[in-house]
Amino acid sequence: MTTARQLTEPTALSMALVQPLLDRAIAGGAPAVEVFAPVTGHKIADLPQSSTGDIETAFATARTAQREWARRSVRQRVAVLRKFHDIVLAEQDTILDIVQTETGKSRAHAFDEVGDVAVNARYYASVAGRLLATRKPRGVLPVLTQVDVRHRPKGVVAVISPWNYPLALAVSDALPALVAGNAVVARPDNQTALTALWAIDAAERAGLPRGLWQAVLGRGAVIGGAVIARADYVDYTGSSATGRTIAQQAGERLIGYSLELGGKNPLLVLADADASLAARIAIRACFASAGQLCESMERIYVHDKVYDQFVGEFVEHVRAIELGGALDYASDMGSLTFQRQLDTVGAHVDDAVAKGATVLAGGKARPDLGPYFYEPTVLTGVRPGMTVYREETFGPVVSIYRVGSDDEAVEQANDTAYGLNASVWTKDVGRGRAVAARINAGSVNVNEGFIAAWGSADAPSGGLGISGTGRRHGPEGLLKYIDTQTIAVQRMFPIAPLPGMSEELWAKTMTLYFGVMKALRQR
Repeated sequence: MTTARQLTEPTALSMALVQPLLDRAIAGGAPAVEVFAPVTGHKIADLPQSSTGDIETAFATARTAQREWARRSVRQRVAVLRKFHDIVLAEQDTILDIVQTETGKSRAHAFDEVGDVAVNARYYASVAGRLLATRKPRGVLPVLTQVDVRHRPKGVVAVISPWNYPLALAVSDALPALVAGNAVVARPDNQTALTALWAIDAAERAGLPRGLWQAVLGRGAVIGGAVIARADYVDYTGSSATGRTIAQQAGERLIGYSLELGGKNPLLVLADADASLAARIAIRACFASAGQLCESMERIYVHDKVYDQFVGEFVEHVRAIELGGALDYASDMGSLTFQRQLDTVGAHVDDAVAKGATVLAGGKARPDLGPYFYEPTVLTGVRPGMTVYREETFGPVVSIYRVGSDDEAVEQANDTAYGLNASVWTKDVGRGRAVAARINAGSVNVNEGFIAAWGSADAPSGGLGISGTGRRHGPEGLLKYIDTQTIAVQRMFPIAPLPGMSEELWAKTMTLYFGVMKALRQR
């Protein structure tokens, strides 16, 4: 049975910390809403909400600040990211308390967010100068045609971030936008707004001009349209259903957008895998942040040869997971964040059991620990017709399936409309790469769950299918926030027939030129 660690006293954030952060929000024109801590049910704050006027003010201020920021050198912008990196690490206890209080996740899983922000701040500080430098590609007539390709910031980027990873997803998308010369107007989820506001405060203490990165507050259904209507680019992380709506709204305005959406991610344990290692590491892959992670694994396909060993050890590890909500590292997994998540998890498990699935571990809520705790759950016997078979649960539930070959595992893994992340386990790295290449997912980790791909900041991350479009991380994660401008200067002779030359002779001359360039293997 899953163990638990009871809270001895309520966790709370002091108003001395909370109120200055609330004052940073561009909000107050609409009635405030109450926000509660998932673990204890105690109120965190009366959160101000933004009116249309507040949103208009935020964008107007951001545009003014952006014009001055864009004139600064890349080196000056990079200096802010480097200082921000240091502040986040130095003040991690404070931001970990905020993240845990707002989300209910364990401290170890909250630290994943601190690490993500530090890695991305360091990475974009390191590569921004190269990525944003003016390029000088070959002109149509070498020497005579000189070309510069310059980068221009989009303007004001809207970063609409969810509640499940409030630091990583609010900040790691904003940093490349800012270093590229843009302003950012953030719309964090109400539940986790303090995390985003703390990050903005830390960035300004690192030297970011006030007004360049702002937060407006409100439910997406209420203010999302007003934010998108004013943005020059939209970065959204959340559900596939909402992603479709945002894509339509952005498309009508002909502005760019990047969407990271849901996932029903598969983990494949091949016949030659180290079953013990896979069983141990799969715990974090499945139950990080109580499974409230788009990248986490909800389906495990295990080859016959290692099925019994893997399942036996995996279930043993699951039953040893310690639940708790204290602001320390003592617990392995925390709480779900909302009643709606608890309802979804319970409904998926109950539906599966009613239709013949077997619960190997977990399978029930733990109201004795807090309002939204649910035990990490392992199911077998899941089949088509059960809700959990195809729908994303977004909670601590994983289904295990037996397979007889790599081909069967890949076929089952690809039997989904989603395509965000996947994991392959094998002792043969070449085999792992080959299987990974056959899986329809934006990222595939070999002998890891999700951190290897996600944490490699120099590599792009994003989804296929209904898991989204566009990429974060890597050069793509910065270049999506800029427009390119080509400036071509023609010297000495125009690209046209010389005086007295007929168009026919001009055509023949250029034909000869094209042939010579091909023979010389010139671009």
